[in-house]
Amino acid sequence: MTNRKVFSAIGDFFTVFGSAVAASHAVEAGRKPRAHDLRNLGVDPAAFDKIGRF
Repeated sequence: MTNRKVFSAIGDFFTVFGSAVAASHAVEAGRKPRAHDLRNLGVDPAAFDKIGRF
């Protein structure tokens, strides 16, 4: 694995982890998470909107 791929994988991990933290904080506060964060987590924002409570 090249250095570039290693650093890219590390960056992707932090991006996904940050989105997970942001989405969980939004849900805990009773707000809808940002669409960008949901997409980073592999969740369709339109499908998330169909959930009755958040």
